Amino acid sequence: MPDRMRIAGCIGALSISIAGNVAIAAERPAITLLQSAIAAQGGEAALRSIKTLRVKTDGYRNMLEQSERPEGPYIVEFQHVTVEHDVTKHRWRARTESSIPPFANYAAEIVADDSAAMRVRGTNKAPGNADLLASMKETMALSPARLLLTALEAGDVALGAPATIQSVPQDVVRFTLDGAPVTLFLNRFTHLPTAVDYAGPLARDGYWRFVGDAPMRTLFSSWLLGDRGIRLPMQWDVERGPLREATYMVRSLQIDAPLADADMTIPEEIRAKFATAVAAPPASQPLGFPGQPPVELAPGITLIPGPWNVTLVRQEDGLVILEAPISSAYSDLVIAEAGRRYPGVPIKAVVSTSDSWPHLAGIRPYAARGIPIYCLDLNQPALQRLIDARFDGRADALTARPRPAAFKPLSGRTVLGTGANRLELMPIRGETSERQLMVWFPGAKLLYGSDPFQQGGNGKPTSVQAASEVIDAAHREHLSPDRFFMMHIGAAPWAELEAWMATNPGKFPGEAAS
Repeated sequence: MPDRMRIAGCIGALSISIAGNVAIAAERPAITLLQSAIAAQGGEAALRSIKTLRVKTDGYRNMLEQSERPEGPYIVEFQHVTVEHDVTKHRWRARTESSIPPFANYAAEIVADDSAAMRVRGTNKAPGNADLLASMKETMALSPARLLLTALEAGDVALGAPATIQSVPQDVVRFTLDGAPVTLFLNRFTHLPTAVDYAGPLARDGYWRFVGDAPMRTLFSSWLLGDRGIRLPMQWDVERGPLREATYMVRSLQIDAPLADADMTIPEEIRAKFATAVAAPPASQPLGFPGQPPVELAPGITLIPGPWNVTLVRQEDGLVILEAPISSAYSDLVIAEAGRRYPGVPIKAVVSTSDSWPHLAGIRPYAARGIPIYCLDLNQPALQRLIDARFDGRADALTARPRPAAFKPLSGRTVLGTGANRLELMPIRGETSERQLMVWFPGAKLLYGSDPFQQGGNGKPTSVQAASEVIDAAHREHLSPDRFFMMHIGAAPWAELEAWMATNPGKFPGEAAS
């Protein structure tokens, strides 16, 4: 027996040794590729000698989440971005000046270090959150000057299957960052990085958190040889799956430029607020606006005011929920509130009126329950992509129990339900509202206009064009509302909107108001 135990132990040790050697063998070619790439970029010593980096870029971002057509052309946000990276002290500052002609101009900053993140708008400074800090750290780690060093320092680097990008063969190296996979594509001829794929927190920033685990690809091109024999790319392109999101061109790059310490420093009071928020994050976004209770617009029609409004409609044979915004977690709250207000009453349908990503991001819990989803025919592909998307890091009911969505696409006026709270769904079909539905409550003479426009600081519509589309659609359908409400606007007199429109013929950018 002892001999058998010794033999078994030797076999086990040999197995572990073989497995370890296989892992090492798999790692060595990847390390060799990385060393070749580092040498091509200027050498490890040169890259590690960088203490600070200031990069100024001009570029644009396609507003994929807000544009009228998912396949483009897109609304464009032009950007001037200044990034300052204090490599020695692990600090990062990014200032973005954005212009969305003819709609908006604004500037914003993000400052981050190893332990906190801060947002800056003008003189207003506010703490970021844990996701922002993670995104900034990953941005630093995956930036062109640090990317290869990050891969070299990873403990799990491995060789991937060869690939072809832009018709050029690529050697592939894989590793993980913050528990998420990174795929690095190295040009087989020059050894320089062609692209990097990543699906961690950085890939879920902004509106992308609404649409599942969408990988982010950054492509590098227009490489230049500069100071200390270091090569860096002068053009970055960002893709999300099949969609081109952004392009940035470098107009200024300085190595070891002096950085203003005040610009890179997070005030202690902001740091303390950040620490408090991270230590006790909210379990989820609350339902509606805290302290602002739901409003009954008419008997059986309950508006839940919030960042994105949701409405519960009681009909004779069940409930209709108007809109499924924000997230699966938010829709779970809405469904729970519907059950509390109307115990035992089934949800017979949900209506999604718009293609903007935050507006439809909560549709998955309804699909998981087999609830019919009424939507504009043009929007069904976007909704289907959301149903099909992976949410591995934020699993919901549909992840646990996949099933086909019960879509009810419509292209013309459609009646939903009977009785006093009968709904009539109809496409707006405007230029800015091409993919939006309005909902008519004939019993209450109430019109829901989806989200073509919002209210400005003066309480008036933000767009004459969009307001005209809603009014024109109501006239086309022979509607005579007493009141209207929208995704971001509470109930208001329809006559006021008509009167405002009659005295605001609109104007082009740069044209004096009439």
